[in-house]
Amino acid sequence: MRKLVLSLALLGLAAVPAAAQSIGGTYTVAGTNFDGSAYGGEATITLTSGTTCAIHWETGGSSSDGICMRNDDAFSAGYVMDKDIGLVVYKVAADGSLHGLWTIAGKEGNGTEVLTPKK
Repeated sequence: MRKLVLSLALLGLAAVPAAAQSIGGTYTVAGTNFDGSAYGGEATITLTSGTTCAIHWETGGSSSDGICMRNDDAFSAGYVMDKDIGLVVYKVAADGSLHGLWTIAGKEGNGTEVLTPKK
């Protein structure tokens, strides 16, 4: 029984890097600004380790760059756009899409964003 539990635990640990790696790629972006207006674009996630990554957005005529990290079904990114610093927190869905809320430091409110993997 102990061998079975240990084997299952090791299999679970081995699955974490594979899940983290599956997050890399190009995504279609659909979001809403603080005022509810819609925007779209593209995001690219590049893996930098088993759990961390770099993210680049091209949305609404502007671009931003950040660092990101995955933990199970949570995915977060800190970013800089012009002189603003922001944070976005996503939930990873079973289909690989990322559903999130974002904000900018010092501003009240939040926007929404969905990243859908390009196939």
